[in-house]
Amino acid sequence: MAASSSSGGGPGGPGTGNPTGASGLTAAITGTMNKKKKPFLGMPAPLGYVPGLGRGLVYYGCWARPAVGAPRHLSDRDSGRKVIPKRHAVGYKSERLPTGRDNRNVFDPQSRKCNVFVHCILKGEPDREERDVIFVENIIGEHGADGKTLAEESWYRARILVRNAGGMLILRPTLPGLPLDVWRMNPACSSEIRVGKSVPEGEDMHSFHSSFFFRLKKKVYYSLVQFGGLNSPFPGGLNSPYPGGMTPGLMTPGSGELDMRKIGQARNTLMDMRLSQVSDSVSGQTVVDPKGYLTDLNSMIPTHGGDINDIKKARLLLKSVRETNPHHPPAWIASARLEEVTGKLQVARNLIMKGTEMCPKSEDVWLEAARLQPGDTAKAVVAQAVRHLPQSVRIYIRAAELETDLRAKKRVLRKALEHVPNSVRLWKAAVELEEPEDARIMLSRAVECCPTSVELWLALARLETYENARKVLNKARENIPTDRHIWITAAKLEEANGNTQMVEKIVDRAITSLRANGVEINREQWIQDAEECDKAGSVVTCHAVIRAVIGIGIEEEDRKHTWMEDSESCVSHGALECARAIYAHALQVFPSKKSVWLRAAYFEKNHGTRESLETLLQRAVAHCPKAEVLWLMGAKSKWLAGDVPAARSILALAFQANPNSEEIWLAAVKLESENNEYERARRLLAKARSSASTARVFMKSVKLEWVLGNIEAAQELCEEALHHYEDFPKLWMMKGQIEEQQELIENAREAYNQGLKKCPHSTPLWLLLSRLEEKVGQLTRARAILEKSRLKNPKTAELWLESVRLEFRAGLKNIANTLMAKALQECPNSGILWAEAVFLEARPQRKTKSVDALKKCEHDPHVLLAVAKLFWSERKITKAREWFHRTVKIDSDLGDAWATFYKFELQHGTEEQQEEIKKRCENAEPRHGELWCKVSKDIENWQQKIGEILILVAAKIKNTF
Repeated sequence: MAASSSSGGGPGGPGTGNPTGASGLTAAITGTMNKKKKPFLGMPAPLGYVPGLGRGLVYYGCWARPAVGAPRHLSDRDSGRKVIPKRHAVGYKSERLPTGRDNRNVFDPQSRKCNVFVHCILKGEPDREERDVIFVENIIGEHGADGKTLAEESWYRARILVRNAGGMLILRPTLPGLPLDVWRMNPACSSEIRVGKSVPEGEDMHSFHSSFFFRLKKKVYYSLVQFGGLNSPFPGGLNSPYPGGMTPGLMTPGSGELDMRKIGQARNTLMDMRLSQVSDSVSGQTVVDPKGYLTDLNSMIPTHGGDINDIKKARLLLKSVRETNPHHPPAWIASARLEEVTGKLQVARNLIMKGTEMCPKSEDVWLEAARLQPGDTAKAVVAQAVRHLPQSVRIYIRAAELETDLRAKKRVLRKALEHVPNSVRLWKAAVELEEPEDARIMLSRAVECCPTSVELWLALARLETYENARKVLNKARENIPTDRHIWITAAKLEEANGNTQMVEKIVDRAITSLRANGVEINREQWIQDAEECDKAGSVVTCHAVIRAVIGIGIEEEDRKHTWMEDSESCVSHGALECARAIYAHALQVFPSKKSVWLRAAYFEKNHGTRESLETLLQRAVAHCPKAEVLWLMGAKSKWLAGDVPAARSILALAFQANPNSEEIWLAAVKLESENNEYERARRLLAKARSSASTARVFMKSVKLEWVLGNIEAAQELCEEALHHYEDFPKLWMMKGQIEEQQELIENAREAYNQGLKKCPHSTPLWLLLSRLEEKVGQLTRARAILEKSRLKNPKTAELWLESVRLEFRAGLKNIANTLMAKALQECPNSGILWAEAVFLEARPQRKTKSVDALKKCEHDPHVLLAVAKLFWSERKITKAREWFHRTVKIDSDLGDAWATFYKFELQHGTEEQQEEIKKRCENAEPRHGELWCKVSKDIENWQQKIGEILILVAAKIKNTF
């Protein structure tokens, strides 16, 4: 009988009154399957055992009847055991459902309100053709007054196994005459029928079952099928349009579904408890706010994320601590906060109030109690705390915070100052609430009570008049001789009142006095004070502080390097006057250092005015007359301001100081040519060729004649220059380009070839010759030239890039990708190659390629520019703009980056953003970039300014990437 626990626990188990005794048969079948009898098989079931009840099977309204005695409910646990009849033991075989006394309906003939449970045990033995199928049923009831059962034979005749929507195997008894196709159309069951083949037309269902059960092969299938009665709580019953009275979506008991009826009961119980908590216990009338009820329920949800067991442990531990040491304030505070986070606010309040009784002298306990209590109650708690702790500043501050009226706050703070007159915090809080005149009076009293508080002295000095403020600060220095802020405030006071001569003296006295009182002069702290003075507008005080402390604690050989770092730090912090003061002091110490003058000049150029820059440059050339760049900066500043005569005079002085300087000659030529003084430029170049003959001077001479249209004069000068400087590649390039401009292809090719013989390592010459051959359609010759150039100049990224582009322009993308792979193997850290490789890939692979490029060349401007263009192509405007900013910040000399950025802003930016990029480009004055050099060095654009070239280059960029 104990084997019924493994049989599914259907109605055929012990105590159900079923005469077939299926549990014993199940035990026999199970033993046959396992081939080894388990020790618990054959043992009697325990007292009150109900099969299936432990697995959650719920028998809706069904009553089982024992073999002897009155009917009982399945939940009756104390019923006795029953003995299985002998004919139901193992080995008993039956092809048909037995009829007779054991199968008679044991229910009230008038009661048809029960459900039917069918328990099927299938047993198959491979060595025997005979199969046993025993069905144990509770009969629905008598059908009619004559006591006939309801279609017994038809129920047994056509049972098949199907799989319902929940995945359960169920035994489905069909109604009389219901075809198999109609059952398959039942939406409550799956279309899959666990039958090896369809039932042939005309075949008997009984023989069909025999062949089907033979294929089960030692497997025991059990199922529980529920049919609704006439008054079943489920719709349908025997009158349901679905076979067997089944309903769509109805799950069998024990299938893992939730019992919605019990969930509803639990919900109603919980709601009753919540309503009872907020109801008036005296009058019985509810005080629930209908609108705020859900909000109140949300507020009762615990906000902690811990396990409930951990909370119980913590609560128990804290309780032990409180009982062990009831006068320990942290225990009460921790207990209250634990209850607060678990949602038990009232328990937390009760605990903390108990803590105030046990620890009345604990400031933290009182403050915690005031925090947990609501408004008026918190005030009462604070008042009680003041009686216990009349010297507690924090409690007084909390009492003032609880007051909403300004006058009440003032009253509380003044009362507090009567008890604690030496508290700086209370004085500051009280002064902040007063008007300036009342605040000045209170501060006068405050400095008397707290003479060592620097903040109170300085606050009083700010509110006093100039004469009184000086007296206040003098008293402050007497009381606090070791604080530097009083001295700095005194210096700022003198500066604010126009007495700038006293500022330097006050700062010097401060250093002397502080050292005399044993105070160490911290250079970094004083520089920070100077930066604060700069931001406050006290420029004179700022300069005085910098001059006083800039040299403290620095070795003589480290002064220049340290001061330059300090100036850059001040610029990064926005303290420009501090940086200017540092540069001024450094120039006094190092008047002949060209690098210091240059740094100061660039600082004035970027952050100062034109007048300050020119003044500085005049001083610079006086101290460093051989520094050509300083002369040129001064001349350019005058020229950009429109003062061409002043620029000429500066260059004339520069000629006197540097008579044979190539840079000054060329600057003078550029000045004259830019102002359309071509004859003066020619004369200057002629003098330069005679007195300072260099390759660059000849090149500028050739270019001047070329751009002015004097081709013959340009060619003659070029031949003369090559006679002297045949190893200067730019002269060969200019000669070839002049021939190419006149469409003399053979002469241009000859010029490039001669130039490569003299300058075989000039990459631009190789590129010009290759592009010339490509231009005339000689792709094979262009490839050969590039291959030869790579042999003579290995690991040259520009030559590899041109080879890849040549194949790509020819439409041979596969060859281009192969060449790019070889190029990246030879030049793995080339940014221009990685940038090109990103856009050679298909769109889905570009992002991966860009990640690889950033790993190899993280700070290369070409790679950053490629990533910015990639985001632009994906319409990620914000990210693209961020990467453009990063690119021009890393390399402001890359003109292509500025042009692409400007093109981007033309499409996606505002006018202000476009103008900002244009202005920044003009200040950066870029000179490099493939497309930038191609446009800027075109003879048609030789007089274009930076901003105009930017527009031209941006117009040539096509965002087809």
